[in-house]
Amino acid sequence: MIIPAAAGVRLYGEEFAARPEDAYDKLRAEGPVAWAEIAPQVRALVVVSRRAARDLLNEAGTYSKDSRMWGDLARGLVPRDSPVLALMAFRPSLLYADGERHARLRHAMDDCLARINLHRLHDRTRGHAGRLIAEFARDGHADLMSQYADLLPLLVFADLLGCPAQMVERMVTGCQGMIGAGPQAEQAAADLAAVLAEIIQLKSERPDDDCTSWMLAHPARLGHEEILHQLVVLIGAGTIPTAAWIASTLRLLLTDDSYAGDLSGGAVTVRRAMEQVLWTRSPMANFSVHYARHDTSLHGVPIPAGVPILISHAATGTDPAAPRPGYGNRSHLAWSAGPHRCPAESHAAIIAQTGIEALLGHLWDLDLIDPYTPNRHGPFHQCPASLGIRFRPHTADTLTPSSLPNAGGLRDHGTDPPRHHRPPPV
Repeated sequence: MIIPAAAGVRLYGEEFAARPEDAYDKLRAEGPVAWAEIAPQVRALVVVSRRAARDLLNEAGTYSKDSRMWGDLARGLVPRDSPVLALMAFRPSLLYADGERHARLRHAMDDCLARINLHRLHDRTRGHAGRLIAEFARDGHADLMSQYADLLPLLVFADLLGCPAQMVERMVTGCQGMIGAGPQAEQAAADLAAVLAEIIQLKSERPDDDCTSWMLAHPARLGHEEILHQLVVLIGAGTIPTAAWIASTLRLLLTDDSYAGDLSGGAVTVRRAMEQVLWTRSPMANFSVHYARHDTSLHGVPIPAGVPILISHAATGTDPAAPRPGYGNRSHLAWSAGPHRCPAESHAAIIAQTGIEALLGHLWDLDLIDPYTPNRHGPFHQCPASLGIRFRPHTADTLTPSSLPNAGGLRDHGTDPPRHHRPPPV
């Protein structure tokens, strides 16, 4: 099967970060599946049709998750410092497993996630949200990405993994460094692995009520290396997309006229905006990488064996050929589908909604400084590079240790709802 020598659409760089939908329109013009360059000298097929994506995700007999099947990588044609290798190179985790091995690892992951008390998760999130807000509430301005959305899920997952207090900063730094590219991301991944190895050793000697201890004691009898890679997947899948979900929802709530006048509507308004983001700005933009086991075709498009095939969760959510069922419908592919569907949907939703409500409930006269900031660079995540805000600062008599950590819903902030104003057009 002939593989094109070049791909005309780039899913990286400044232009893609600023206007990703332009790239998806070009891909759609080529068909339900089209070639793209996802990093310098790295080509892949990208599925932009919702129907084609569902078919692929549910056809495990034809498509594999094992990236050792990646032909160009095996032949040395992918640059060794390519930023996409951080998420596409093989690791012995459930993300790259098929069949019985995937079922064994997924069973352990599902059982551990099921043991998390969702009410306690809400309270943990609310406490961390309050403390983060307190750090900038007197300033009158903040970058909600670096000072809030990036940090909140990481702090919550540090708790869930049983990370000792003295190691939390190392874990957070490692996770944040992995968002970057090149040698920095590679070193950050190594630093995170070192922290997780220490946590696993600690919990094997002194188990506690946390995910690491539960995984060590699971009947699947996972080895320490397997658990380490399970935890890397749990952190990566649970924190970076959740941070993007929080930020994109906040931007929508503060810029869209259909929400701006209704923020006192409480949790229903927030949940509706969160679901809209999953359709229109999927936090995972292009991922769920598969490889055809043999030359095949998908909806009439030739699929060579050994070529990375990315599902464009972003493009499938805005697919013009898909029905527009309204944002109460959850048939989008933001969580993927099939055997590798995200196992932590409920947990991510609690963290995101609690974080959004806490912020909106405790900052007054909130405006975005620039609602049109581009995304972070790279093909995988759809996340604002920054989210600058202005607000009426808290004074000493309005900011108390007891007020912020106990942030509840939008109805719990007092007699007068906070005023939010849409910024003037640019």
